[in-house]
Amino acid sequence: MVENNRWIKFSSHLILILGLAAVIFPIYIMVIATTHTGPALQQPPFPILPGDQFLENMKLVLGEGLSTAGAPPVALMMFNSMVMALGITIGKIAISLLSAYAIVYFRFPFRMFFFWMIFITLMLPVEVRILPTYGVASSLGLLNSYVGLTLPLIASATATFLFRQFFLTIPDELLEAARMDGASPMRFFWDVVLPLSRTNIAALFVILFIYGWNQYLWPLLVTTDESYYTIVMGIQRMLNVADAVPVWNAIMTTAMLGMVPPVIVVLVMQRLFVKGLVETEK
Repeated sequence: MVENNRWIKFSSHLILILGLAAVIFPIYIMVIATTHTGPALQQPPFPILPGDQFLENMKLVLGEGLSTAGAPPVALMMFNSMVMALGITIGKIAISLLSAYAIVYFRFPFRMFFFWMIFITLMLPVEVRILPTYGVASSLGLLNSYVGLTLPLIASATATFLFRQFFLTIPDELLEAARMDGASPMRFFWDVVLPLSRTNIAALFVILFIYGWNQYLWPLLVTTDESYYTIVMGIQRMLNVADAVPVWNAIMTTAMLGMVPPVIVVLVMQRLFVKGLVETEK
């Protein structure tokens, strides 16, 4: 039995190591590409050791950008992506918290009807809603603006559903105690419901931030001004160059910089994220 257990542990670790290598190897190649010049990456064999052009590549993409590819400096695109990701994340969480709180703790006509109408929107793919949403944004003059990048995407049926399900698990005794103490509905929300939802908010924050950061289709539709391009749009424009060879060192440097904010968010909020998923504090 001991020998069999050792072989099981060895094979399990081997599979994990191989899987980790398969995930890390493309990232390693990307990092290596950020330290070489464009011509060095286009000539075989592909370099597998670091070069000495990392600072030059960073200076190129952060300060100058690639005007030939229609891509502004990466610093500006990362700022736009950060505004969009944070706006979508905070907006979705705020609206979903209030809507789920109203559905659970207030009694008004057609309460469940409105909830199921919100839930049904999950069955509509983005492609079905994208053109009507663009028409509304265009008629309101939201094109080429930060409001246009964020406002049409802040509603979330998924977050509303998750918060509603969590609010239903809160004991009724807490509500009765708050009423006996004379707490108003909003005081009960701020002092009781919101602190209990901390781990859920953290888990949704990570998921929604990555969702907002990786948006491509909607920014592509609502922005024609380069000053509002996001990092994902910039990478795509760098890749699709007509009658020219892609500048791979700049593309890989931009891709690496684009990974940094989501990775930081995941690392900083990892513990709360896991708690929110496994529901340890509910």
